[in-house]
Order: sequence, then structure tokens, then C-alpha cells
Amino acid sequence: MADIIRITPKLVVGDGAAALAFYTEALGATVEESYTVDGRIVHATLTVGVLRFELKDAGDGDPAPVADRHPPVLMSLAVTDADAVTDRLLAAGATVVYPVADQEYGARGGRVADPFGHHWMVSTPIESLGPDEVQARLDALP
Repeated sequence: MADIIRITPKLVVGDGAAALAFYTEALGATVEESYTVDGRIVHATLTVGVLRFELKDAGDGDPAPVADRHPPVLMSLAVTDADAVTDRLLAAGATVVYPVADQEYGARGGRVADPFGHHWMVSTPIESLGPDEVQARLDALP
């Protein structure tokens, strides 16, 4: 079997230029490359630290997510300060899906929806738990 080199999430958005501006402001992303055809972004690569993701404008059979429906993919951000990163996302135009709070699985985190319909889970570890401990806590939920 051939080796898999990398898996890179690609977000489909309704307004690529606005999305690039949002991710640059909210996440501190750097736009590494961006290509357009007839004014539509057909491919853009962004980096946040050593992490990479891509985006494109909707079209060519790729619909953008519907803002009032749950998207099929969730982006998960492991961060050093969930409150600060969530505040940055909100200041840039995201909305709260689940507020940041201490979670049973040993992290402080929450979820926001960006203006393009994608959900971002933001999480900071606050305690080190083994898989059995996490499951026991989840089993104890009402």
C-alpha cells in the first residue's frame, strides 16, 4: 500500500475572499496561496502555525454548508487558551454554538460557527485523564 503523506481539510464557502479575511483575523492564519477563476477562489491554502487547511468557493458540484444546519465536518482546534481563541473568533464574526466551559473529558472548550457555516471546536486540556476515566465521567452524565 502507498503511504499517506498528509490529510488536509478543505472548507467549501460561499464567499472565499471574506473567508480568507475572517480566518486571517480570527485564527491568525497566513494565506500561503490563492487561485481564482472568473473571480471565484478555486483553491487557497492557509496555515496556522505548523497546521494547514484549504478552502474554495462553492461551485462545480461543491455546495457551501447551510448556516442553519449542522455541517458534515467539524474543525477541531487544540489551543493553549480556549477562552482567548474563542473570543478572537467571536470578535471576527463567529457565533456561539456551545459556550466555552470545563468539560467532563478533561478539557475547557466550546464550539463556534463561523460566518460561512463551518463549526470550530476549541479546546484546551485542563487535566490528564485516561480513556477509562473519560468514559466513566461520560457514563455518569444525567
